[in-house]
Amino acid sequence: MNPGPPRVPSIPLPRRFYLRSAPLVARDLLGCLLVSRRGRALTAGRIVETEAYLGPEDEASHAAFRPGSHHLFYGEGGIAYVFPAYGLHSCLNAIAGRAGRPGCVLIRALEPVAGLRAMARRRGVDTRSPRLASGPGNVTRALGVSRRDNGADLLAGPLTIEPPDRPRDFRVARGPRIGITRSRALPLRFWIADSPHVSRPHMGGARRAPHAPRAPGRD
Repeated sequence: MNPGPPRVPSIPLPRRFYLRSAPLVARDLLGCLLVSRRGRALTAGRIVETEAYLGPEDEASHAAFRPGSHHLFYGEGGIAYVFPAYGLHSCLNAIAGRAGRPGCVLIRALEPVAGLRAMARRRGVDTRSPRLASGPGNVTRALGVSRRDNGADLLAGPLTIEPPDRPRDFRVARGPRIGITRSRALPLRFWIADSPHVSRPHMGGARRAPHAPRAPGRD
């Protein structure tokens, strides 16, 4: 008997989930669902890869060199930060930390779980493609996320991040961030080991995260 598509939860992660350091939020977002509601289309994906960005001490962080984003970076966690990368595509981040403590988490890859036809139509690929929502630009295109979502509250509205729809019984890998030129050695990239939807699963220097996955919302 076909069980049908996974159930998408309707309660977003609480604010307190985001009021922690960016690395903790980045690790604990793995397995959570990113949900986008655009008109009649609902698309969602299980987060399988993230990157943490810190404050001004992190030379790759926009808190260090993009003053126009400081009102978000230094604000309270749980807000969407969407910016254009290389003028080609948008990247979606979740602001992390309490007000005055800058940090964010880049959503790098999803495992599609709902609305695959809409996602494939937006991306121009087959619904079975492992690259459907793999890579920051593909995530935003597949879910219809744009610069209009910059500053949106991830606890309400058409774009939310919601609890895992199944037990978090996966292994978390950790290694250096990719696609950047500054602070490249910091081990602030997290991903679900063995997931076929990760953008670059086999990177040198990868290791298991120091802590076992925890339930979302716990400090």
